[in-house]
Amino acid sequence: MKYDIAAYIWPAYTGDEPRTRIFWPEGYGEWQTVKSAVKRFDEHIWPRRPLWGYVNEADPFVMEMEIEAAASHGVNVFIYDWYWFDNRPFLEQCLDNGYLKARNNDKVKFYLMWANHTAESLWHKETADQFTPIWDGAVNRETFNHIVHRTIEKYFFHPSYYKIDGKPVYMLFDTENLVRGLGGVRETLDALQYFRDETVKSGFPGLELHLTIRSPEYRARMLDEETSILDFINMAAFDGVTHYNFFDYAQMNRSYTDILEDVRAEWKCVEETVKAPFYPHVSLGWDNTIRFNKTRRKWLCLDNTPENVKKGFLLAKEYIDTHEMKAPLIVVNSWNEWTEGSYLQPDDLNGYGFLDAVKSVFKPED
Repeated sequence: MKYDIAAYIWPAYTGDEPRTRIFWPEGYGEWQTVKSAVKRFDEHIWPRRPLWGYVNEADPFVMEMEIEAAASHGVNVFIYDWYWFDNRPFLEQCLDNGYLKARNNDKVKFYLMWANHTAESLWHKETADQFTPIWDGAVNRETFNHIVHRTIEKYFFHPSYYKIDGKPVYMLFDTENLVRGLGGVRETLDALQYFRDETVKSGFPGLELHLTIRSPEYRARMLDEETSILDFINMAAFDGVTHYNFFDYAQMNRSYTDILEDVRAEWKCVEETVKAPFYPHVSLGWDNTIRFNKTRRKWLCLDNTPENVKKGFLLAKEYIDTHEMKAPLIVVNSWNEWTEGSYLQPDDLNGYGFLDAVKSVFKPED
């Protein structure tokens, strides 16, 4: 059986976006934070270095190399984190100038996850602890409609855009921000239907609309006096749901294999409460302490070796193999979330160990 292994891409490893200089003034994106990382806890395995170097992922030649590495190890879809801040796109260069100009982008498909959270000072190491808002991720209906048409016209027609049953897949990240910006639950449901209708008008059989769902506690939050996030998810009839990172719902400071028990429980909870189809998600770890200038509390995923992470891949494979799915889609965090301690790219600690783990589970014949 062929599986669709889709890895999130954090498109900040480039200096091509001028607005990132307020966070990383040295001019090569968040590699600046990775390069300056130091050991802070006994369990910390820092500093560590990328085997490919501090490459510019908005360079098509770099992305050709990365696409070859991904495809040969069984990663055949990239999910690009996509942003709209200050009334314009942000960090789009990695997708537009890197992936889309790579000559081999037919080997790994892509789709968008609109990371519509508010941008805070988290990315600037000197002020990260303050969590000061910089750009609001919420948008009004006029801007939403503009984004819909821009997305359809610019990305959905690309031959490598990932589709399920011919429908372009599109993921939303922050439910609360979406509803806040659009003015309420009913207004948001109307906006999502507009997105679906415009996609059909453009010649596609429909829109495959997905959502990240975080924890049961998050889903219980109220969007208004009558509607919880869970209610909204079910009312909106999303075509798929998944997670972004184990950190969103599992207790950290434990071994990866212990965390997998929380993962099993969460997947069961989603099946029992969320009406949308669930696509399993595997994280490789969690550690965002290197983003902060001051010593943060220890909140780490421990023992996330390639051997243990392979157990997470096997768990997701088992889920796909035992459920009727529209697509054999497994979501992975991530391709390159170095500053959150969850990445497939090779480093001087594990080499190609995580990519080899993907290959051993999903491409054993190779």
